[in-house]
Amino acid sequence: MKFTRLTAVARKETLHLIRDWRSLTLALAIPLLLILLYGYALTLDLRNVPTAVWDQSRSPESRELLSLFTSSPYFSLKTSRDNYQELQKDLDSGRVMVAVVIPGDFAAKVQAAKPVQIQIIGDGSDANTSRLAMNYASNIGAIYARTVAAEQMLLKGRGKLKQPVDLEQRSWYNPGLRSQNVLIPGIIALVMIVVAALLTSTTVAKEWETGTMEQLISTPLRGPELIFGKVVPYFAIGMIDVAMAVVMGKWVFNVPIVGNAALLFAMSSLFLTGALFFGLLLSIKLKSQVLANQLAIITGFLPTLLLSGFVFAIENMPIPLQGLTYIFPARYFIAILRGIYLKGIGLEILWLNALFLVIYALIMMVVANRKFSFKLE
Repeated sequence: MKFTRLTAVARKETLHLIRDWRSLTLALAIPLLLILLYGYALTLDLRNVPTAVWDQSRSPESRELLSLFTSSPYFSLKTSRDNYQELQKDLDSGRVMVAVVIPGDFAAKVQAAKPVQIQIIGDGSDANTSRLAMNYASNIGAIYARTVAAEQMLLKGRGKLKQPVDLEQRSWYNPGLRSQNVLIPGIIALVMIVVAALLTSTTVAKEWETGTMEQLISTPLRGPELIFGKVVPYFAIGMIDVAMAVVMGKWVFNVPIVGNAALLFAMSSLFLTGALFFGLLLSIKLKSQVLANQLAIITGFLPTLLLSGFVFAIENMPIPLQGLTYIFPARYFIAILRGIYLKGIGLEILWLNALFLVIYALIMMVVANRKFSFKLE
């Protein structure tokens, strides 16, 4: 393999890419759109859940309880109702997602220090939000119960209420539990697989479809020189996309890199290399731009989105699917990204994930070169 011929192919591919302004725009615009779309739209945080109230007590005690809901950032009290039929209409129409029902004897039982039940009704058609909202509502109920118990003990002259167990919660690496801190690193993997696999999946196929491959075959060019030369400009674009994603994560979504940024870019280059040669392999085998693009989406984008731990925790998946995730490199890359982004750890802990990325990149390079036939059939 001669370096001069490889650089000539890389220069030719770069000129093609520059002249094909649609593909170039797509390669730079897709990351921006994906980061903005997923960064803003895909959130696992609970905020301002529309809530309805049926306060049958209408007492200072019930208003004190409801003030905890109104002061919470998690709930937004939208309406007050007087029966279950109206609450059901609100839930059916989607105007509210949670309903709080306070019984008529609420104040009397609170004053008498008797147990009283408050009903929280959630819209189970959105199971995740409903579950989170009801957990937060339960916490508010517990806070109110402790406050009432403390006040009653003071009134009876028994001093302050002492908790038998004081549970102190602390979340390491992501103290505010912001979902964007977890999602932004995952979006980098998604951006890279989209740009790399989709763009390179058309490169060789385009040469066969337009008939220019016959001209290349007539030159002294060799297969590996063509393969590696074609990858070079897309590798540069992929690394530019990574830099854009990192900058947007920091300045738009306030997600800084806690660990080593140079290590992040080094690991990104490994994942990018594997993804580029994977797309090239599809292009070589299928010799059809449309087919290669479609297969790149099915085998690259979808597993990265669904089976990498980006959105759904791998530990919660069925055992067969958990086993399937090991063959997708995005699983290892997202673990690396989150380790560097959130935990600030290095290769002393992430070396095994990095090793899998190296193996994946090498396998893709070798297979793509072996499958490429630089002759007419």
